[in-house]
Formats: sequence, structure tokens, C-alpha cells
Amino acid sequence: MSEARNVAFLGLGVMGGPMAGHLARNGHKVTVYNRTAAKAETFAARHPGARFAKTPREAAGGADIVFACVGNDDDLRAVTLSPEGAFAGMRPGAIFVDHTTASAEVARELFAAAKALGLGAVDAPVSGGQAGAENGALTIMCGAEPEIYAQAEPVMAAYARACRLMGPPGSGQLTKMVNQIAIAGLIQSLSEALHFAKTAGLDAAAVIDLIKNGAAQSWQMENRTKTMLAGEFDHGFAVEWMRKDLAICLAEARRSGAKLPIAALVDQFYAEVEAMGGKRWDTSSLIARLER
Repeated sequence: MSEARNVAFLGLGVMGGPMAGHLARNGHKVTVYNRTAAKAETFAARHPGARFAKTPREAAGGADIVFACVGNDDDLRAVTLSPEGAFAGMRPGAIFVDHTTASAEVARELFAAAKALGLGAVDAPVSGGQAGAENGALTIMCGAEPEIYAQAEPVMAAYARACRLMGPPGSGQLTKMVNQIAIAGLIQSLSEALHFAKTAGLDAAAVIDLIKNGAAQSWQMENRTKTMLAGEFDHGFAVEWMRKDLAICLAEARRSGAKLPIAALVDQFYAEVEAMGGKRWDTSSLIARLER
């Protein structure tokens, strides 16, 4: 547990809400803001000592660290750079930590804006999903100046299994892109493997129980096989969110010249899943398009 700090948290969705809760339970004085005000009011009622604010600017007033976990680049700019945004309320020397999965471009933009105001900034996207947020076991990938990261890291430890500085501003978001590219390929391969096993007349569950002990093993194989075989797709990160993330990856690849043929193909497959009505299914639903 780090020294108790005054903190603000902007965005109380399936990830942000649990993360803010861990901060409150670890003794930090938490002020929360959410676009749907009722959610912020409910959070404050459930966590003794927590407060809710009507605007990001109000929430950020007096905070040592302001955290955010919102939807996309535009949402992020709205809660930071608008007249009622957090940057307008933060005192010099305070730190902004962004847990949104966003572009490296906006991470660098916010770093520059924060620097001009005498603020620190950390882009810190997370991996681990809703369960990781609820259990305080997220992996956090950070881009920042080392001295700023050193101040923020002990506070982020409230909900982190692993946290690491990956480089200068934008590096956290670039690392998260690597994570999403790898996951997309893994889920597609696992979907094809299960589909093949079933069409070959094998007991797919028995096959997985055996091969998970070898080189094919992955987190997806361990945690999603049973629900994929059962056709249950309500266990985590939604297809529409994955497509948002893959769009960020593909845009960055166009800028850098990286080649992502598999990621681009899997994004097209997810578009087919959306057309099947699976916009809110979890990412393991790639198998559904093979079994239509």
C-alpha cells in the first residue's frame, strides 16, 4: 500500500469502477466523475470517504493524481482539454494517468498539453479485462518520463499484478497495440482449431485437455475453450471494443510501415460477427462465424 493520496478517477465503467474502488479501499481519498452522474453518486455512497463531482475539472481540483478510463481518443480529449476538463482544474505538479486504450498520437498530444501546464502525464493502458480490474490483477503498460512514472506507480499498484515503464510518452499505448495484435491472432487460431476438431469427429474438449499441456497452450485456451464450445459469448471484452482497438493498431501500422495482414483479416472477421448480431459478444465469438 502506498502513502495515501488525493486522487480523482474519471470514468466508472466496467474497468474504471473497480479500479477506483481499489484506490478507495487502499486508503486514498477518491473523487470520481462519470458522464452518467448517477453512477458516480452510487460509487461515493458505497465507498466511505469518497466524493463525486459534476465535471472532470471539479473532480481534479486538489488531486495529486487524476486517473481516467474512458472510451476513445475523443472522449479522452473531452475529459482533459475541454473548458470543464481535468487539465483546467489540476494544480501544477499533479499527474494525469490515462488507462484508456487509445492512440499513441493522443497520448503524445496530452503529454505536450500537460507539460505546458506544469503537469505530469502517463499513458497507462491495461490488460486483464473486467476480472483483472475486479481482482486488482491488471497488467499496466506505461509511457512517461521516468520521474513521473516513479510517482504514479506505487498508487497504480492498488490494482496491478504487473506494471512497467516501456519508454517515453506513447510507449504504453504502442505496447497495448502489440498485446491486441497478439490476442487477435490467438483467438482466430483457437477458433479454427476447435472448429477443425469438431468437424473431424474428435472430442474437442478432450483434445484441448491434452494439448494445453504442450506448446499450443495459451491463456485463451485455458480460459475460453469451454465457453466457445458451448456457444457462450458473454464473458468479457466485447467485439466492438476489439474492433476499436484493432483500428488503432492498423492506423499506427500505416504510419510506421508495419505489416499486419493477420490483424487486418481478423478485423474483417469481427465485422462479420457484428453483422451476425454479435457486436456485444466477447472476442472468443470468432468461432461463431465458422459454424454459421
